[in-house]
Amino acid sequence: MKNILFILLSFLVCVGNAQESYTLSKESVLKINGSSTIHDWTVAANSMKGSMKMEAGDVKNLLLQVDVAQIKSERGAAMDKKMHAALKVDEHPEVSFKFQEIKKSADSENTFQLKGLLNIAGVEKSVNIALEFQEIEGKYKFKGSKELKLQDYNMEPPTAMFGQIIVGDNVTVEFDLVYAKG
Repeated sequence: MKNILFILLSFLVCVGNAQESYTLSKESVLKINGSSTIHDWTVAANSMKGSMKMEAGDVKNLLLQVDVAQIKSERGAAMDKKMHAALKVDEHPEVSFKFQEIKKSADSENTFQLKGLLNIAGVEKSVNIALEFQEIEGKYKFKGSKELKLQDYNMEPPTAMFGQIIVGDNVTVEFDLVYAKG
């Protein structure tokens, strides 16, 4: 009888502490906004994957991977080719973010600070990102933006027209990521 009670209690503890798995939904959006000496520009990540584990309402693991070759601009192939070269697509085909911790912000109920390792063009740096994080209808949403400096990731800002057009060193990554059970 004691053995059955112990087994039942152990099972309930394991179930109570079980992690739930989520994957990045197709409704997720990630855009990169920047400027150049002539115009502002936006590119979109058209192929992303990610996973997340939750335990008792807390994020325990989060991964986001962006396929560099599928980051596309509205300006066409010439800009895409220069951008992919700057991102060193041949040596580093993915940009990735790996979760380290998340902390509630005092600002509002859904505002958090997310800390993780961001790897761009083979350079990995720890970053803190202010974002909105909430659960809506069984899905977890991360929404925010982060300004980055290209040279911090050993990237040379692309140029065109024999150096007459120069991309600015600062870019802003805007994201609205949705993780759903699956």
